[in-house]
Amino acid sequence: MLNNAEIVGNALDRIAAGYVFPDLTAEIGSAIRQRITSGEYDGLDGPALCEQVSAHLQEVAADKHLRLLWSDEPQSLEPEDEDEGEAAFRALLRTENQGIRRVENLDGNIGFIDVRRIPYADDGAGAIGAAMQLVAGSFALILDLRECRGGAPEGAAMWCSYFFADDRVHLNDIYERASGETRQFWTAAYLPAPRYPDRRVYVLTSAMTFSGGEDVAYTLQAHGRATLVGETTRGGAHPTARYPITEHVLVAVPVARTVNSVTGSNWEGVGVIPDVPVPADQALKAALGHLGA
Repeated sequence: MLNNAEIVGNALDRIAAGYVFPDLTAEIGSAIRQRITSGEYDGLDGPALCEQVSAHLQEVAADKHLRLLWSDEPQSLEPEDEDEGEAAFRALLRTENQGIRRVENLDGNIGFIDVRRIPYADDGAGAIGAAMQLVAGSFALILDLRECRGGAPEGAAMWCSYFFADDRVHLNDIYERASGETRQFWTAAYLPAPRYPDRRVYVLTSAMTFSGGEDVAYTLQAHGRATLVGETTRGGAHPTARYPITEHVLVAVPVARTVNSVTGSNWEGVGVIPDVPVPADQALKAALGHLGA
């Protein structure tokens, strides 16, 4: 069984090998190893160790995706089972209706979709399409991302695709450190439900909206396709891989970075800033007010 110093050291090795900003890895390693040497992590239980190390990593890198994670469920440590956390996330999405919590038709024929996670495009296409089919005839749409904690870039692109007329919109790019390649994301050519390109869209945000949820909000805002209502989001823009260090401790390593095709930047560290800033619990009421409902 690894002790805490070994756990943190192995996590640092993973960060050095994969972090999308390699010029920061020496500084990260030096700062955390000094804390290991001083015994700062000795005696901490697993969840406390993850919390403490995560805070220290983010002091150096200011990257909210860079962290240690505690898992109550044991993770496989076999190399052939390592998939950077994808299988576990896909399994979670299957139990959560691919991240779609609720679809409603509100008074005034206003569609409302509550999205808690952004799925992979292949698994999530059917559920996203079903939700969009139910609101296809609405006067306007409210997309509630206030409790959306993240997800897959491919799924974010699919969600965004519904709000444009065709497949000719360049949404954003993702640069991957491992390959050195930049992958372009465009609106999809085929969608399993009608597009929603010509009516008003409001996106609700909160200080808890994160990662993939921020991707959808930022992209639609940058392309002038939605009005954002609520709070500035949490600020995590870097696609991330998760690697098991022990059966219960994983290290999350940002391995890529997003570049929006309009702004040339992203929301890392600053969050997505709403067009209509209001407390999150008042966002729905504010959006309805803008729609005259």
